Amino acid sequence: KSAETSPSVVFENIQGCSLNCLRVLLENISGLAVDDDFTVEVIPEIDVAVATFIKSIDTEEFVKKCSQNKRVKEFKVAARLLELTHSIKAENIPAGVSTDYITVYFESPRNGGGPVSDVQLFPEENSAIVTFCDHKGNA
Repeated sequence: KSAETSPSVVFENIQGCSLNCLRVLLENISGLAVDDDFTVEVIPEIDVAVATFIKSIDTEEFVKKCSQNKRVKEFKVAARLLELTHSIKAENIPAGVSTDYITVYFESPRNGGGPVSDVQLFPEENSAIVTFCDHKGNA
């Protein structure tokens, strides 16, 4: 198994399944507990949810189980691994925050970070693009 497998799974076409329903469905399939072992974030603008596993599991095998699950098929939900990336978009950044502070924040192991190679700040949007030296820092 590759150590480069993403800890996150994308669920597309989720409009027929509420967040609570999806959370319970994923608990049933994985045998894990939401919030303790994984988190689920909905991105309503593009009709997807992302489950990120805190507990180490074989996400490729989990995606396979999801695609074979009767309820997942009934909801017409599609599951796939989230591609690994070097950059993330940080939103809701308070006005006046420096790129140095953002860099130090995202390099903190306590925040799940890693070495940052670049920060592009967009004060008008209260956001920044944070680029990591490798994709392990963007979890």
